[in-house]
Amino acid sequence: MSVSYLPFAFPNIPHVRCAFQIRTNGATNAGYAGGNISYNVGDAPDTVMANRTSLLEALQPHGLVAWAELLQVHGDTLVFEPCAISPNDNVTIQGDGMATIQPGLGLLIKTADCQPLLLAHKAGGHIAAIHVGWRGNRCHFPQTAVERFCKQYALEPRDLVAVRGPSLGPGHAEFVNFEREWGAAWQPWFDADSRTMDLWALTRAQLQEAGLLQRNIYGLDWCTAENNDLFFSYRRHKSSGRQASLIWIAISAMDGSNQTI
Repeated sequence: MSVSYLPFAFPNIPHVRCAFQIRTNGATNAGYAGGNISYNVGDAPDTVMANRTSLLEALQPHGLVAWAELLQVHGDTLVFEPCAISPNDNVTIQGDGMATIQPGLGLLIKTADCQPLLLAHKAGGHIAAIHVGWRGNRCHFPQTAVERFCKQYALEPRDLVAVRGPSLGPGHAEFVNFEREWGAAWQPWFDADSRTMDLWALTRAQLQEAGLLQRNIYGLDWCTAENNDLFFSYRRHKSSGRQASLIWIAISAMDGSNQTI
């Protein structure tokens, strides 16, 4: 059964498309039931390849030719103009963010509670995707990624729009070792009674600090742990699959483009 996803469209940027995968449908395999797209979590490789192929085929009619992805390591490396891969490739290049101006090339982020953060310039010709786990927030990756993205392509942060995909919500982002893992500077986003962090609010604040306008920051407020029937959640099950979040500049049928990547 075909992999399922939630589409997202930035207002007034018609050529930039986003998709947030949900775990329903797809090839299934025991504890990884659903559309797991990661080869690195213990799932059967043939099942993973079937899900990846299904997702790519579902998005190709919407102007996606291929995608790029990284071996995510909870760091702050941003890769510019990454190469396309095929669904059966198991990536080895490490990093947690990508940016491109290449039409038809999707930037794929894999998550199971971490925040997939997708960025686009208002003119529709520049996009970026970053993987923001709590360590990414802790090392200010949203800010530094925006800074490097803008520097690379001579953009202004106020001209960027961003959307955060489904991820661990404020009610489930528990940090019992808050003082050691975070510290006093992060108190504004910490609830001492529940020992939880509002990572959604933190990412929004970090994007605004980077120069994005508040009105240009969107969020799909679906908690992955609370909605484990729809999304993979590592907090719920350590043997968990990963869902994909993608952004791409659609190749327009209107201009007759048939370029390959």
